[in-house]
Amino acid sequence: MRILVADDEPDLCRQVGHALSEQRYDVDTAQNGEEALDRIFESEYDLVILDIMLPKVDGLEILREMRGAGIHTPVIMLTARDSVEDKVSGLDSGADDYMPKPFSMAELMARVRSLLRRVSEAGTPLLSADDIVLDTVKREVFRSGQPVELTAKEFLILEFLLYNKNRVVSRYSLAEHIWGDDFDPATMSNVIDVHIKNLRRKIGDAQKHAAIQTIRGIGYVIKEPER
Repeated sequence: MRILVADDEPDLCRQVGHALSEQRYDVDTAQNGEEALDRIFESEYDLVILDIMLPKVDGLEILREMRGAGIHTPVIMLTARDSVEDKVSGLDSGADDYMPKPFSMAELMARVRSLLRRVSEAGTPLLSADDIVLDTVKREVFRSGQPVELTAKEFLILEFLLYNKNRVVSRYSLAEHIWGDDFDPATMSNVIDVHIKNLRRKIGDAQKHAAIQTIRGIGYVIKEPER
């Protein structure tokens, strides 16, 4: 997925861009409103992180131009001005979420994941790869048409891997997404191994045709088989 970060603070742009890249997102940056508008109208993004107080063209005007042009890309607004009026203006202009500065990078990443998941589910509740189908609304999983009973954590792991189908998900990203701030990096690797092992057993993952593939030293991936 491709994300644009538009903020006139170079250090913040780099930090947010790095955090998103660590989550396997493709990231572009812009440090003024004109550059942001050019990128938005020239390229297709899955999400825009947009500072209100951009030079040349401010974030609210960019947002109004986007929505006026029929561009419905989700937008998270950032601002150093933590007032109710600013928040209302942003949301009324078409923002999907709003974060005042300074903010926790972990919280921003959580909101990015939540917003992208919500947009995906609005389009279709089904995630699939080959003969595996996961219903994000009914919280059901089927393989070859047969129901699969999973624990809550196993379901979330499979959902995250299917959501990132054909992209390698690092162990750290998986742990952060499933366990949030509760995971301990010193012990989480073994915990993930156990959950992946149980998940593979329950979905009937044969070694020769494993849906969940291990990428040594990095993490896991579910790939759509070539036809």
